Amino acid sequence: MSDIFYEDWEPVIGLEIHVQLNTKSKLFSSAPNRFGDEPNTNIGIVDTGQPGSLPVLNKEAVKKAVQFGCAVHAQVPLISAFDRKSYFYPDSPRNFQITQFDQPIVLGGYIEADVGGKTKHFKINRAHLEDDAGMLKHFTSFAGVDYNRAGVPLLEIVSEPCMRSPKEASAYAMAIKAVMQYIDASDCNMEEGSLRVDCNISVRKKGETGLRNRIEIKNLNSFSNMEMAIESEIRRQVRLYTQHPHENPDNVIEKGTYRFDPDKKETIMMRQKEGAEDYRYFPEPDLPPIVLTQAYIDEIKAALPELPAARFKRYLTELLLPEGSALFLVNDRDLSNYFEEALKICPSAKNVCNWITIEFAGRYKDTGKSLLDSGISAEHVARLVQMIEKGTITGKIAKSVADEMVLHPGKNPEQIVQENPDFQPVNDTSAIEPLVDQVLSENAQSVADYKAGKDKAFSFLVGQVMKLCKGKASPTIVNDLLTKKLK
Repeated sequence: MSDIFYEDWEPVIGLEIHVQLNTKSKLFSSAPNRFGDEPNTNIGIVDTGQPGSLPVLNKEAVKKAVQFGCAVHAQVPLISAFDRKSYFYPDSPRNFQITQFDQPIVLGGYIEADVGGKTKHFKINRAHLEDDAGMLKHFTSFAGVDYNRAGVPLLEIVSEPCMRSPKEASAYAMAIKAVMQYIDASDCNMEEGSLRVDCNISVRKKGETGLRNRIEIKNLNSFSNMEMAIESEIRRQVRLYTQHPHENPDNVIEKGTYRFDPDKKETIMMRQKEGAEDYRYFPEPDLPPIVLTQAYIDEIKAALPELPAARFKRYLTELLLPEGSALFLVNDRDLSNYFEEALKICPSAKNVCNWITIEFAGRYKDTGKSLLDSGISAEHVARLVQMIEKGTITGKIAKSVADEMVLHPGKNPEQIVQENPDFQPVNDTSAIEPLVDQVLSENAQSVADYKAGKDKAFSFLVGQVMKLCKGKASPTIVNDLLTKKLK
């Protein structure tokens, strides 16, 4: 949305991000935490709310929540507690959710995110542990409930209402996703529902300090949909306030829960917004408080890996990568780790980055695959870049070698070059010299331009020689011969 449309209006956006933790078992039972199995096979008496069944807290889920708290510079209280949140729905077998209301495991904190080339700090209000609900599945003539997801551990991360545009909200959500992946707390697969976003949106007149009524958009499953949904809702609210300038703002926009229709590109009302009192929170009687020690928290903090913000800064300041490339790598932990592996073989960061993020990424763009699942190792990409830098092959030949690597993923690029005579550059000066002489005789104007001090003319002459030899001549020899003859 353009700033022109906002005119005198300011959007206020807060996000609730629900992240499934990748523990082996569920939050309060020993049933497997696994996606994609047959419906209702990963369940037990706790997950299905059988009378008399008692929850037992998953220690690993607590650890992952503490890791997140440390990673975002938050306070991790030594004592936190669980509560019951009552609601009646077919996917909730107990008719209540076990969550944390007034004593969450993480308080405060902030996260850095790059927005339009500027680093911004976004405040986090809290993060709390809770168990996931089951999943309703709708068929032609009936609906069913799959309880495999019921009881899966969730960390709900609640921001402050500190975002002012769809781009800021998207950048914040991507930064949260990256942190969760870097600490190995979740795979954050939005298609499988292991990261889901609820957006809270209101608008107010610029200069206002209070908050107007907000609406919540539930379960957005992609960052692009999230941006479109927020933009659509901001426009809707501004339009309604503009059409009713003299009415009480509370009557113009009523609190509500909405969903986003990506085909219509608009938000659609689902129900009136519930308040905390509707859920009748009360302390969970079957679980004792979580009691941590400062030594435990300090140990977890000391063992944190390099986090996305630190890695991004290192890529810019030490490796001197372009900002866009650095962001592209950092936002995908696995791709960034792949890049790190390649650097161990070939330290030329910019060239390795280009081959990973442009050359090979482009070759897989429309295939449904990526470099990471291609079978091409980081070592082989690094070896290819090394061969170019050593002059063993030219850049043009390297592109053909890369094509062969895509066709034969396990093959070393050095072996590919050895087996194909067309990939072996011409290093014989006597074979290249006649081509240089031909180019000089056919391009007298460029020779004159070069002698008049125009450096671009030299690059043109090099290009003409390479064109004649179909890119196979050693660039070093071509440069040396041209320099010698032009003198």
